[in-house]
Amino acid sequence: MIGPLQLILAFFLDLLIGDPPWLPHPVKTMGKGICRAERFLRERAISPSQERRAGVLLVLLIIVPAYLVTFFILIIISVLHGTAGTITGMAVVIYLTATTMAIRGLITSSQAVIRPVKEGDLEKARQNLSMIVGRDTHSLSREDILKATMETLAENLSDGFIAPLFYLLLGGLPLAMMYKAINTLDSMVGYKNDTYRHFGWASARLDDIANYLPARITGVLIVLATFLVMLFRDTVQTLAATRRSFITMFRDGKKHLSPNSGIPEAAMAGALGIRMGGPSAYGGVMVEKPYIGEAGTKEAAADYLSASERAITIAKFTALLGISIAVSILSARRVA
Repeated sequence: MIGPLQLILAFFLDLLIGDPPWLPHPVKTMGKGICRAERFLRERAISPSQERRAGVLLVLLIIVPAYLVTFFILIIISVLHGTAGTITGMAVVIYLTATTMAIRGLITSSQAVIRPVKEGDLEKARQNLSMIVGRDTHSLSREDILKATMETLAENLSDGFIAPLFYLLLGGLPLAMMYKAINTLDSMVGYKNDTYRHFGWASARLDDIANYLPARITGVLIVLATFLVMLFRDTVQTLAATRRSFITMFRDGKKHLSPNSGIPEAAMAGALGIRMGGPSAYGGVMVEKPYIGEAGTKEAAADYLSASERAITIAKFTALLGISIAVSILSARRVA
């Protein structure tokens, strides 16, 4: 089991370097494995039922090795002797743990959209947004660009950071890596379109199950982070914003088409006093998504740019709360 010091170092390593392209990354390996397995399995699936069975087999071919390879790496590390072996083993564990986190990438990708909006370059903002969302971005307005950025920021706080932490605490690094495999499968084949409706069904359902608790934990942490951010920013509005975040999470979180994504999005929408969701185009097809939150507060609804910058701050505080709780739990286990 990873220790509190290793987790802290992994967290700071992710903040420091993120996912540089020159370093090997487990998710990249998983992605390549998914592509190859999909091509092989699809050639042999000629009916919807066969596609579903092939999709189940794809899940097993990816998540089982993700768990077992990580497990055996830890076994090898545990038998290393000497100072060099100990240092090498710790470095590997810290790096692998850092690869399950994505807080730096999440923050920087959001800032890469917000910055050009601030500078008036909407075309650049749309381009950068298209790298992190699945919807069509070429005709989005300034407000829609910022709204989409805040939506994906809130959703990916759960998928990219809190959920891996949750599974790290629950079953160690192998389970956290298995979760990353599940999440990668969903992001690549878990779509409800004609291509993946049957083949990606197992991946999508498994991702829904895996994210059920982490999404709700993330929502609660966003509420707590809202209290802390507003306490330093606007003491008078602290309780109102926190209450709004909490109420919106419970009232609107279940409106989302996903059983999980709506929870953190609703908590963030309430915290910022804005309305998220609404109709969005995917591959030229308009999808009627429900609205989440209310566009009623003066301090945020009138300025989505200000709200998006505040969303970044709330995301940072949410991550700090998550890592602090995780380190505390690991420390308590060491003492017990």
